[in-house]
Amino acid sequence: MAAPRRVVIWLHGLGDSGPANESLASFFTAPELKNYKWRFPSAPFQSVSCNGGVVMPSWFDLLEIPIVAESPNMDADVLKAVGSVHAMIDKEVAAGVSANNIFLCGFSQGGALTLASSMFYPKTLAGAAVFSGWVPMDKEAFAAKITPAAKQTPVIWLHGIDDQVVKFSAGQAGPPFLARADVKCEFQAIPGLGHGIDAKELSALQRWMKEKL
Repeated sequence: MAAPRRVVIWLHGLGDSGPANESLASFFTAPELKNYKWRFPSAPFQSVSCNGGVVMPSWFDLLEIPIVAESPNMDADVLKAVGSVHAMIDKEVAAGVSANNIFLCGFSQGGALTLASSMFYPKTLAGAAVFSGWVPMDKEAFAAKITPAAKQTPVIWLHGIDDQVVKFSAGQAGPPFLARADVKCEFQAIPGLGHGIDAKELSALQRWMKEKL
């Protein structure tokens, strides 16, 4: 019997692109993960308010950087981006991949979108991995949109303590918020790490993905 099809969808950060992140897949060498197909979509080009309206790859508009827990959000713009990610997931499901065999991962703006997209999806995913992200909507509105199935999607959240772009406090506020919504989240603070991803975080993700199989 053929092994079940499995997919990882990776969402990049502001101003980045999917192809620029493809090398990340080579880090995941565990035998348990060899059947995974990796997808690296690119955000559309659009005007970004916090960068003076400059047009760049962006999943949704951002009003300010650095981002703190109390930063204002563009809820309607985030929901539009969530719809795009749900379409990506639906495409995999239509191709025969079970939702519970799909991991959604993202960094920075992509991490925030990973959180919203996984929590608002009508089916349980294999897991959601948030790197240097934040809750990108009004928290009351966000909590109201979390689906019953999504509450069973495991979440891992990793954040550098020295992050000066998405402040550590913004990331740290996420897991308690999820806990109040009955969502389980493993949080890891990475000492000495700024706004980026290091090998320690990728090792943690690989370990966590193996546990969730």
